[in-house]
Amino acid sequence: MTDDRVRGFPAFGAAGHLARSWWGRAWVRAMEDTALDLRQLKKGRKYAAAGLVGPITVSPGRIAAVVDDADGGPYRTQLRLAELSEPDWTRFLDRVASRAGHLAALLDRDMPPDLVEAAGVDLLPGIGDLDPECDCPGWELPCRHAAALSFQASWLLDADPFLLLLMRGKGEREIREELESRTAPVAVAEPAADRVPGELPDLAGFRPSGAPSIPAAPGVPAEAFALLVANAAGRARAVSEGRPWPGRRQDAVRLAAEFPSAAGRLGQGAGFARAVAAWRYGGQDGLEVLETPWTPPKAALAAARAALADVAGEPVFERNHCTVGEVQLRLDRRGRWHPYRLEGQTWWPAGAPESDPGLLVG
Repeated sequence: MTDDRVRGFPAFGAAGHLARSWWGRAWVRAMEDTALDLRQLKKGRKYAAAGLVGPITVSPGRIAAVVDDADGGPYRTQLRLAELSEPDWTRFLDRVASRAGHLAALLDRDMPPDLVEAAGVDLLPGIGDLDPECDCPGWELPCRHAAALSFQASWLLDADPFLLLLMRGKGEREIREELESRTAPVAVAEPAADRVPGELPDLAGFRPSGAPSIPAAPGVPAEAFALLVANAAGRARAVSEGRPWPGRRQDAVRLAAEFPSAAGRLGQGAGFARAVAAWRYGGQDGLEVLETPWTPPKAALAAARAALADVAGEPVFERNHCTVGEVQLRLDRRGRWHPYRLEGQTWWPAGAPESDPGLLVG
């Protein structure tokens, strides 16, 4: 057991924002889909933004903190998540090690969606997988304290997906060691008579250690190989599953969102940056609501008006856009509202979509 299996993080303080990474948003969605009372989620979001969550401890199967409350407390709160079995860990690590793009992304603290899907392992929590506990007197689960902890946990996951892996049972050092053992070259003795001088490149120094090392080709950056491998794998899987592949511009936006280090070579300008931000928060749906207004059914708009009845300010609806003060919400065709905020004179994507628009307006 390595000494990084228990990690502590100082309190965020008052620093509210929404999860930015797709895996951070998946974490929040798992909690929201399980919640019985959306009012507790809204209060939890406000508690998280107000800095009422104390230092957070992450360990296998558990994330915990003390959460303050104006009505009492502080309360000891935790979220439990089942650890992966050893066969699941083997499948996941074998998958990472077998793909240069996946290995490069994970060691760069990124987690491409196709890695999680292709590994065939339930790495991200689903409905009912997050088990909240709190010693507050409330009966709702998750209570506002567990919800606040979950929102702040998504902020930690944004910065470091290794924390999700830690909650699933293995620390970063252990994972790196296991990946290195899988990718280290194996020396095989070759009879001198069978050797052909100059037939193969010298790969004696090719051994990943801490970060992937990929043999370079003249004029081609090593990181480009990772991007190309991951992109080719995604295309192949889409073809095998009969799914449409994005057009050239959408594909460039997707790649820039999934591989930030390559964004500068894929597109330039504020318009491209907004598109990348939209994809990063909401995928293809996020890009569509950025660029294509549409007229939703009246029932969807009526439900939104009811959800926003208690917010300060009068919501102004225009097709699938709803503006409330300095926040604009845009409805996608799957019934989710995407938040936007003004930067200068331009509305910019500002977070992950929610089915309940009231959760996006403070």
